[in-house]
Amino acid sequence: LTYTATNFMPASGRDVISVNPKTGEIYLADTLDFEEISIFDFRIEARDQGWPPLSSHCSVELQVLDVND
Repeated sequence: LTYTATNFMPASGRDVISVNPKTGEIYLADTLDFEEISIFDFRIEARDQGWPPLSSHCSVELQVLDVND
């Protein structure tokens, strides 16, 4: 299987959220700031290597908490 992250809302999520294409593990590529954006929505797609390739997806909502308040 290979994993990809798509359909980021807001689009700036593409710069801070990444997914490992082999494991599907979601990780941060940059810091998040609650005051700028508090919720990211995106989609993870899993695709196999068969012929024809089959795929499935799930929606992810990442909520940023302000731990300083």
